[in-house]
Amino acid sequence: MIRNGAPLPPTVYPLAKGRLWVMLAGSLLFVALGIVFLVAHSTAKMTVAGALAVPFFGFCSWIIIQRLLRDRPELVLDDAGVDHVRLGRFGWDEIAAVRIREQRVRNTSQRFIELVLHDPDAYLARAPKLVRSTASMNARLGFGPANMATNTLPVPPEAVLDAMRRYRPGLAVQH
Repeated sequence: MIRNGAPLPPTVYPLAKGRLWVMLAGSLLFVALGIVFLVAHSTAKMTVAGALAVPFFGFCSWIIIQRLLRDRPELVLDDAGVDHVRLGRFGWDEIAAVRIREQRVRNTSQRFIELVLHDPDAYLARAPKLVRSTASMNARLGFGPANMATNTLPVPPEAVLDAMRRYRPGLAVQH
């Protein structure tokens, strides 16, 4: 799209590194706790907890370290579409609507920007492996396959939706 004779420059949302460092510290803490459970406790329950915690939170730490080292923008919006570091690239014509979703677990909640796609199966055919592996769980929770966590964005999700509508006027926003 061209506005006043020129295309809009891309809107780039860098990775919120401070939040990612906190997530890394938390993951490493759970790895250390898992090692303590494995070494210092003799109960079967603690051994199992340690055996599960070390590889799971170790994997989470590895993913976070990779994201910090790559230093790619979290999200880029431009006239052609949306490019998300984890989900990949979407053309505006693939996106039927967007919405802010919230997943509550006990006392905490996580907000997501969900891209409602015209053809989710076509996206899943080209989606990154991690997205494909979590798609069925997301479907059971009532989410589509293209969800952007907002905890690593430097702005509130409402600001991202506003920017999306600048590039794609008339983009449907579902509530």
